Amino acid sequence: MFGLIDQQQRRLVLDSLWLGVVGAGAAQLFMWLLHLAQRLLLTGLAGYTPPGLPNEGGSLVEQIGPHGLWLIPLVTTLGGLISGLLVFSLAPEAEGHGTDAAVKSYHRAGGYLRPIVTPLKMITSAITIGSGGAAGREGPTALIAAGIGSIYGTLRRRSDDERRLLLLIGMAAGLSAIFRTPIGAAILAVEVLYSESEFQADALLYTVLSSVVAYTLNGVIVGWEPIFDVPATLGIESAVQFLEFALLGVLGGLVAAILPSIFYGARDLFQRVPVPPHIKPAIGGLLVGLMALELPQVLGGGYGWIQLAMDGQLSAGLLATLVFAKIVAMALTVGSGGSGGVFAPTLFSGAMLGGVLASAFNQPPTAFVLVGMAAVFSGAARIPLATMFMVTEMTGGYRLLPLAALVVAISYLTQVTATRRLKYRSLYEAQIPYRAQRDVDLLESIKVAEIMSTEFDAVPADLPVEDLIDRFDQRHAHGFMVVDDAGKLVGVVSISDLREAMLQEALEGRTVRDIATVDGLAVGYPDEPVSAALWRMAVRQVGRLPIVDRTDHRKLLGVIRRADMLRAYERAVEQRTSLSYRLKELRAAHEGQVRVVETDITATHPFAGEPLRSINAHLPAESIIVSIRRDKRLIIPHGDTVLQPGDHVVAIAGASQGAELERALAGVQTQLSV
Repeated sequence: MFGLIDQQQRRLVLDSLWLGVVGAGAAQLFMWLLHLAQRLLLTGLAGYTPPGLPNEGGSLVEQIGPHGLWLIPLVTTLGGLISGLLVFSLAPEAEGHGTDAAVKSYHRAGGYLRPIVTPLKMITSAITIGSGGAAGREGPTALIAAGIGSIYGTLRRRSDDERRLLLLIGMAAGLSAIFRTPIGAAILAVEVLYSESEFQADALLYTVLSSVVAYTLNGVIVGWEPIFDVPATLGIESAVQFLEFALLGVLGGLVAAILPSIFYGARDLFQRVPVPPHIKPAIGGLLVGLMALELPQVLGGGYGWIQLAMDGQLSAGLLATLVFAKIVAMALTVGSGGSGGVFAPTLFSGAMLGGVLASAFNQPPTAFVLVGMAAVFSGAARIPLATMFMVTEMTGGYRLLPLAALVVAISYLTQVTATRRLKYRSLYEAQIPYRAQRDVDLLESIKVAEIMSTEFDAVPADLPVEDLIDRFDQRHAHGFMVVDDAGKLVGVVSISDLREAMLQEALEGRTVRDIATVDGLAVGYPDEPVSAALWRMAVRQVGRLPIVDRTDHRKLLGVIRRADMLRAYERAVEQRTSLSYRLKELRAAHEGQVRVVETDITATHPFAGEPLRSINAHLPAESIIVSIRRDKRLIIPHGDTVLQPGDHVVAIAGASQGAELERALAGVQTQLSV
């Protein structure tokens, strides 16, 4: 078999097998820590044990200690405090639900995650969830296992592209082991990257391999049964069911549409709270604990309560209450900076919604609860295929797959339609719409100041609209900057604004200020990457962006137009192509024997603040600076790139010049002329 594939494929196959084993082990270690934390905190201190899944060794019986529920707020606050102190002291990127951090690393950091993130996420998530925080184990597991893949790729000196694949391979293995979902986990790892029905097809083979290996190893250790217990005879009984489940798809899509806004709205609110960040998870924990005094079902992931809903043990009123109560509790726990996932709480809300509809239709609840889970999460996370398979694998309800497919499709389309004008459209903020958008990363290395136009047309704010018509005719422009008498920015007026004004009411007596976009004006800054400006233009659907001073948003410095973006992209592609060609030449000249040298630029380093074109003269002739990592962003270097303190620089030279390159990058005997 191995003779039929190339060297890279063979290497990745072996990597997948290895990471499948390690990912399964990491997932089991995390589950052990999670159960330990719950025994010590929620059960040990508060005297409360929520229902657990029998197929995971738990009990469906809720246990309340002699003090009732009154100690729960204390424990949830304590868990949030410990987690917050650890995360924000050691690795702030470990906050939140985890999967988003892995997605962000894939798109923006070449698959790189700091090694400390993996053990820290494991510990803090166990504490957050084990103390009763309304969060799940999916996100932490995804980041933990993805981090292992990233560390492995870094240690093995793999390229950024391969490290991205290893990150996904590790993620699939961890999720497969913890949820016993080999197919769904493999698909989730490649589908969660994008928000518009795309997936990373070139990684699927390897995620399947690692996922199956992890599933097999996990099965040997803990058993092969799905985590939920459902009747083997569960299936479609009549055509009428399709109509009932179609309604579930619509309602699930609507819940999924508002869920990201609630979640990120809470996060934004916590960010504005004037207290240190490491204290905020404690505040979120306290609020969740207070909710639990009335609704203890909101604590933890809630899988035991989902099983009870499937078994018809929860009342319709309680089910309806829990649909949104769990969403709020999750937003308070994770949005405040607590460490935990959003998968389980979202499934929980979907399960309760399904239970409500089962009660309304006077139907057995199991199928509705099962499919309801898929309905809400598939829309909220924008991952329809993975969710459909994961839910059926978690329950063993494969006979419901046709119904689940229908409901997921309806929910997804409903969610996409309903969120078209909303700020937050998915639970995973780091998703990008399409694979092609990864090319935006090319624009990370080019600053707005390098491409903005400093010569632009502007019109006075008090100019009569009748005269504005003449300006458009004379200049053949599509829009103008609007300024006041002092030349300060007031807004932007486009030809579309003019047309709309002409259709609405008479123009006599109206000025440009009356029809221009003034409030909520999107602006850019000269020191930010072009990708940030492009993203802002895309979200606001504008064709030009005023560039202003960061300290004075009315001080107009320039303008960026779509044509400028195109030129920037062409420049970035040219830089990448040139770099790739030079690397090939270098490897060929030395028969592949090259030396990789890495260094960190400090404030006192002689190269700090210098452009690469000045630095190259002090490096060996046959050497290339191939990448610069800055604030978790990977920058494609070019002559105008200025090294900054904190930059991590990677360079390559022929093996014979490796020592010279190392001395040069270390700043030894290097003095740049001013």
